[in-house]
Amino acid sequence: PENGILAQSRSQIDWHNRNRFCGLCGELTTPVRGGQVRKCNGCQTEHFPRTDPVVIMLVHNKNKCLLGQSHGRLSKTGMYSALAGFMDQGESIEEAVRREVMEESGIKVNKVCYHTSQPWPFPSSLMLGFHATASNTEICCNPEELLDARWFSAKEIMAFKEWDSAVDDEPRLPRRDSIARWLLQRWLDGLDLS
Repeated sequence: PENGILAQSRSQIDWHNRNRFCGLCGELTTPVRGGQVRKCNGCQTEHFPRTDPVVIMLVHNKNKCLLGQSHGRLSKTGMYSALAGFMDQGESIEEAVRREVMEESGIKVNKVCYHTSQPWPFPSSLMLGFHATASNTEICCNPEELLDARWFSAKEIMAFKEWDSAVDDEPRLPRRDSIARWLLQRWLDGLDLS
């Protein structure tokens, strides 16, 4: 529950900072309804916070899963995580999963199963988590999307360090409170590792 409250607070602060002026007439806006809405002082238009839907998916093929290393501030940490991306307008959730996986890794996905969701306040995303089954295994990593993408076995993943105990670029797991970690753990729990 605390994470949801923190996510909403972070998103609201960011939204209020970005929407001080009306997008229609340019006049100042004022928070109303306890800060859930901003109302234009000029044309009286009500403005509501936006939520950007993001699909995040753990793709697997038999006893291996596909993880990627993204660009940005975490690129030098050794963290591999589930693939993710924003949904496009007019796109179903399943279409978004298939498109993002194909764009980032060249992997085709057939079966897509919803798992869970998580608000992510950077700045206002809703992460929609899925498990997806790959229909091919040859990775063609898009360098504009990912630094690297690889298939990992459960044994390799279990050798990863925890987020806060890895040093330099040692392979590390996503944070325990992240949807990427939940997806990964659910996959590991479902495997016969005997």
